[in-house]
Amino acid sequence: MPRPFRACFAAALALLVSGCQSAFFGFVNRDSAQPDATAVYDAPRGLSLDIYRPRDAAPDAPVVLFFYGGSWQHGMRAQYRFVGSRLAEHGVVAVVADYRTWPAAGFPAFMEDAARATRWTRDHAAEYGGDPGRLFVAGHSAGAQIAALLGTDARRLAVVGMKPQDLAGVIGLSGPYDFVISGKLEEIFGPRAQWPEAMAVRFVDGDEPPFLLIHGDGDRTVDVTNSRKLDFALRRKGVSSTLEVIRGGNHFVTAAAFYDPEKAPEVLPAILDFVRGAGERAGSD
Repeated sequence: MPRPFRACFAAALALLVSGCQSAFFGFVNRDSAQPDATAVYDAPRGLSLDIYRPRDAAPDAPVVLFFYGGSWQHGMRAQYRFVGSRLAEHGVVAVVADYRTWPAAGFPAFMEDAARATRWTRDHAAEYGGDPGRLFVAGHSAGAQIAALLGTDARRLAVVGMKPQDLAGVIGLSGPYDFVISGKLEEIFGPRAQWPEAMAVRFVDGDEPPFLLIHGDGDRTVDVTNSRKLDFALRRKGVSSTLEVIRGGNHFVTAAAFYDPEKAPEVLPAILDFVRGAGERAGSD
């Protein structure tokens, strides 16, 4: 990355860490395209999603439904144009969904939202040039926890008439899958008895779709052992799992790669390779 841009990125990242999210997302989205469409997927709760369609979408284009991070407390789909537009540039129909965050709702309510968004995306993918049979769920940080739980705990998708095997794959970026609940998270995740229900690693039983996990080993927000544990659990049950560890990468590097691929040049190629070939690799590991 050129030195001037590196300095700009560092300044923008400082804004995010200090809480100036509007300035940060304004920076990362400065060259991002607007969504091609917006749809309401849950009218009673006022939840919508944005769709980014490739310019020359193939009839069988892969579809990636992305859930953003924000400690289950922050975030909105408009902030993640840089993710949707980047994937669309590479022939992927990308969908970025809102879900309820704390204090409007905690666990497991946001999982119910995610399941509804997944069902909507499968039902409508073909309208935007996507193949509903090539539907992937993805997320960064808290969003990765959501995506991983959809792919491991069959009860989450069962409420919308789906199952984990209906997904072509799961992409987890810097995600917590076996994490400590303390402080503010105790309110978000409710009674202590249900805390284990939030841990994707506990639900791996061999019926999962392929997984791609990407994590920086310099992550001080969500330790890389989360991804290592989930990868191990999946492989032990015979599930296809690929773990990419970004050497020295922090918590944000896996998301930063969408607006500046040079920030972590391994990330975008790994994702594109996965969505183009996960079906072929299923069960091969």
